[in-house]
Amino acid sequence: MKIGIIGTGAIGGTIAKKMVKAGHTVKISNSKQGAELNAKAEELGAIASTTENVVQDMDVVVISIPTVAIPTLPKDLFANIPENVIVVDTSNYYPFRDADIEEIKNGKVESTWVSEQLGRPVVKAFNNLLAETLENGGKEADAEDRIAMAVAGDDAEAKKVVAELINDAGFDTVDAGNLSESWRHQPGTPAYCTELNSEELKQALAEGVREEAPVKRDEAIAGLSAMKSYPSHPEVVAFNRALFEKNPKTKRE
Repeated sequence: MKIGIIGTGAIGGTIAKKMVKAGHTVKISNSKQGAELNAKAEELGAIASTTENVVQDMDVVVISIPTVAIPTLPKDLFANIPENVIVVDTSNYYPFRDADIEEIKNGKVESTWVSEQLGRPVVKAFNNLLAETLENGGKEADAEDRIAMAVAGDDAEAKKVVAELINDAGFDTVDAGNLSESWRHQPGTPAYCTELNSEELKQALAEGVREEAPVKRDEAIAGLSAMKSYPSHPEVVAFNRALFEKNPKTKRE
């Protein structure tokens, strides 16, 4: 499969590396150009490209940049791209980083807003795991207690394709519903960055409370920032789980 990735940070770069390892052809673009971009592409085993060209002749395009940067993409980026090209949104909205996006603050689902900015349907995926989980937490298919990833979108066939890529990355997939339901795996929900298997993730998605999510999101940032030392990966996961009494993993601990 041919995959274009815009953004090569902790999430985008890891997706690129895993997709290359799985045998896919991967093109990348980021805010750098020339030698820096070429060096990143060589590091990941991908092909360096411009933002305009990274979406051309692709099967899937992954957008992996901060939410605040979405409107800075070229307005006509997808104007001549076939409708069957799948666009994946991995972003998560954090006001301390992304500033105030009034529509999202007023309740619009993050990826619905992203879809409107891009002028294209999107599939929400690769957003509910920490970068370290994505890089090191994958397992072979059918492995015991394999971590699962949530996927939401309005195109069932597109979600099936994305699920194949998630499997290639080492994770199971749980269908979270239409794009309007993607709030269930946004920051501040039981499904977000809590490392659950498929059955646990289904439960966590069902138990999310939309109105509470922004409050829990901000509570998590404040709590983690107040720690005396930078929390380890296990500490972050445990902290996120502990925000929710009904979280399946919280019950075990």
